[in-house]
Amino acid sequence: MVELKTDTSIDAMHEAGRVVGRALTAAREAADVGVSLLELDEAARAVLRETGASSPFLGYRPSFAPVPFPAVICASVNDAIVHGIPTTYRLRDGDLVSVDCGAELGGWVGDSAISFTVGEPRPADLRLIGTAERALTAGIAAAVVGNRVGDIAHAIGTVCREAGYGIPQGFGGHGIGRRMHEDPGVPNEGRPGRGFRLRHGMAIAIEPMLIGGGRDGYHEAPDGWTLRTDDGSRAAHVEHTIAVMDAGPRILTERDPVN
Repeated sequence: MVELKTDTSIDAMHEAGRVVGRALTAAREAADVGVSLLELDEAARAVLRETGASSPFLGYRPSFAPVPFPAVICASVNDAIVHGIPTTYRLRDGDLVSVDCGAELGGWVGDSAISFTVGEPRPADLRLIGTAERALTAGIAAAVVGNRVGDIAHAIGTVCREAGYGIPQGFGGHGIGRRMHEDPGVPNEGRPGRGFRLRHGMAIAIEPMLIGGGRDGYHEAPDGWTLRTDDGSRAAHVEHTIAVMDAGPRILTERDPVN
């Protein structure tokens, strides 16, 4: 069931989203050659502690997961698409990093993700990240009252495919509110004019995921969480929580621009 939020509830979600933005900024600022993924997680944890927010990621265990998620961020490096578990891995020059973070504040949840490079960037990585951001912008622009979820999916997928990138099927955005994952699902590829009709008060997380090699194949890593590209190519993942409003889509997760 899709819950429509009041304008007051959307304002409260914006406060949670601002925390997410701060946590992502902290993780990105901490990222440098030689810094471990656990240190990025700690930077985000510090923001949650300072703001009195909790993490919807920490301890989360969906049906597919062998263990509860042990961190407050997902940190996915190079060929990892999403759901990377922060480890002692130390970042290397040229790494492509995707960080996904959520925050719960006052009973409402925000969720957002960024991708960026560490050290000297590869031009191909900058193009991949830039395309992911363009796909996110296109998806948000399609999230208007009267459109359907398929219009968002089509807008995202068109940007990705025209740039020659793959899309991991079966993963995408979602409704969000009191819980991190609510109805409806928001695919990253689809037919326009199909799916749930968008109404004022809907809150959704839009999150393009791109595979640099152009193919859609991916597999689950031994940790049971991380998804990696089958061809070993690099991936990018970006996300915003937005509210569908009569006046147009409202971004609820403020964050700094990427590379």
